Amino acid sequence: MFNIILYEPEIPPNSGNIIRLCANSGARLHFIEPLGFTLDDRQLRRAGLDYHEFADIRQYASLDACLASLGEVSLYAFTTKAATSLSAIRFARDSALLFGPESRGLPDAVLADVPASRRVRIPMVAGSRSLNLSNAVSIALFEAWRQHGYAGSSAVRRLGGGKLARRDARRVTSEACDHSQSSNAGELISGGLTELS
Repeated sequence: MFNIILYEPEIPPNSGNIIRLCANSGARLHFIEPLGFTLDDRQLRRAGLDYHEFADIRQYASLDACLASLGEVSLYAFTTKAATSLSAIRFARDSALLFGPESRGLPDAVLADVPASRRVRIPMVAGSRSLNLSNAVSIALFEAWRQHGYAGSSAVRRLGGGKLARRDARRVTSEACDHSQSSNAGELISGGLTELS
């Protein structure tokens, strides 16, 4: 199970989205104080909908306390200051993914405690400053989970309840990628919509 660590998050809707993400992916969510909100904040609850009860959420007074509770895990710090791209990382199954506050990212003192090879940058086009926190967490978590075959996820089903074989799901995805430059790519993708059950 992956661990998402939010260091001093500031914006309730971002954290609410991440709560929902963790509930749906099986990741544990760790909040490092001080928070820019309380866990019963209306905006936090609204963004997380009714997923709070399904998420494994923990809160700590410090990053050191969080890391001590996790024990031996592979820690990765996400920062725009990193030289290592997300695509170069091979995540262990119990990896901890650390993200900084929305307004300033992870402080240099925190980054200094993480080896340079475990400081990770999510690729963006030149001139971009940063991604939204909940988007960055989604990108990183789903890449880590993808590397482990989405272990623990439910079977793929066609919308409407009919079963769709995994082989067919791969074919739809592959065809969509192969035809992404064609004018009917949207039709192909919408014709093969799937959901996780």
